[in-house]
Amino acid sequence: MPERGVLPIAPATYYSRAAILRDPELASERAKRDVTDREEIKRVYKASGKRYGARKIWHALRREGKDIARCTVERLMKALEIQSVVRGGKVITTNPDAAQPCPDDKVNREFFAPMPNRLWVSDFTYVSSWQGMVYVAFVIDVFARKIVGWRVSTSMTTSFVLPSRQIAAQSPAG
Repeated sequence: MPERGVLPIAPATYYSRAAILRDPELASERAKRDVTDREEIKRVYKASGKRYGARKIWHALRREGKDIARCTVERLMKALEIQSVVRGGKVITTNPDAAQPCPDDKVNREFFAPMPNRLWVSDFTYVSSWQGMVYVAFVIDVFARKIVGWRVSTSMTTSFVLPSRQIAAQSPAG
């Protein structure tokens, strides 16, 4: 047997595996169970639209009356190289362009105002919702440390951010 001389395993291991390949009844009880469990896991995984992870597959098999440990489902899913769908993904919110100049720092990083409405700062952020990302632009009065204007949109554009300043100017606080 030329394979045995090439593989870095003990001869007893090689012959034991070869015997199991010839006669599957020689396999351990766990190995025999694993064969049927793999098929069950693949069946439930495909029935879920390839979305279920180990926990949900384990629950589905238990509901069907299959006595299987969750760690066994995890181990066999890893061996089968299948995994659940992970909800969401990383949202890229900025695409820096080296050709564009950085905006000027008009306040020299000194966020202090002696009176209301002398200094406003603005920013925007995003919030994940079931329908997708929602962007919120807001203007803050530095003296009062309160939001004096804000706007919500489903797109992140300049035309969405700039009107929040106009809204702040029209508000009673602004």
